[in-house]
Amino acid sequence: MSAHSADRPQRLDVVLVKAGRTKIRYAAELLADDGTRVAVRAPWAGAGVRDFGFVRFEPGDVFTEHYWRDRWYAVKEVRSAAGTLKGWYCDVARPAVRSGAELVVEDLDLDLWRSADGTDVRRLDEDEFAASGLAGTDPEAARAALAALDELESLARGGDFTALLA
Repeated sequence: MSAHSADRPQRLDVVLVKAGRTKIRYAAELLADDGTRVAVRAPWAGAGVRDFGFVRFEPGDVFTEHYWRDRWYAVKEVRSAAGTLKGWYCDVARPAVRSGAELVVEDLDLDLWRSADGTDVRRLDEDEFAASGLAGTDPEAARAALAALDELESLARGGDFTALLA
């Protein structure tokens, strides 16, 4: 073990779970963990380009992701390879659970996008959420998820997420 090993960034595997199955797992650099919020940075983990029409995620993009142990969402700042802010992609999810070198997050289908300039704030995947049946199988979680989406939209329309992430 070299004297510089302590300087190496700590790695976490982010594990996104949906409907009981692992949707994606990727390595991220741990930036901070204050016991409530976990912040990581990772390159775009998708295969190739994902064009949503309102934003493109592509190889080289960098995501700075913020997860909470006491909130039902995650906020992800998205920048191009050149460092230009594209915007914020927010996932509605159960509170994150960190276990050793894993951060497990259960995606609840609802998402929100806020463009870098704030002119485009949109709720996403409400149809998928309705089709998931969560309202019937876990009404309390469904209510928490919808409240989280409302909170994210309010925050996004009030400005960027920097105050939330400070």
